[in-house]
Amino acid sequence: MRQGGARAQAAVRPGGARYDAQMLTVRTAWLTVEAPEDEVQRDDTTMTVLRALLARGPFTEVDYQAVADEQALIRSRLRLLTDGEGVDLVLSCGGIGIGLRDRTPEATLEVLDRELPGLAERMRSVAGEIYPEMALTRGVVGVRRRVLIVNLPSEAHLAKAALGSLLEVLPAAVEVVRGRAGV
Repeated sequence: MRQGGARAQAAVRPGGARYDAQMLTVRTAWLTVEAPEDEVQRDDTTMTVLRALLARGPFTEVDYQAVADEQALIRSRLRLLTDGEGVDLVLSCGGIGIGLRDRTPEATLEVLDRELPGLAERMRSVAGEIYPEMALTRGVVGVRRRVLIVNLPSEAHLAKAALGSLLEVLPAAVEVVRGRAGV
């Protein structure tokens, strides 16, 4: 970066994805989706695995919420997380399977301004190379206002593979969504 200049310095993440080095953090909020009949919150193994994956940076957790797998409740929480200030990325975990009660993709589609099917396809194809059951997931990725939303599976091994497939592009995607860069 030039001394005294306003020009942003670009950094390269593993795999060649570029992002603004001045962007120190991606403010991340979690939304865990649980079956309504579960009185005890889901085992936190998945969250432990995912948090460890994000600890490599540049992600900072700013919120965590849990909600029943009911479309209206999920939709409402997604709006709350994305309509305020202070969140760049919402990662939902659970409710994206093929079961009748799995409603996270439908709720997410209702709040998105733009869908990003390439990122959802990447999750299924890359993670599907290791775990063929990824083909049974229906998670979506998209943008609401200036916040990126990603639906992840609830099973730890699938969620880790899905999120891992996006790690090298998420900082750059957030930069674009924030309006700081273009693709």
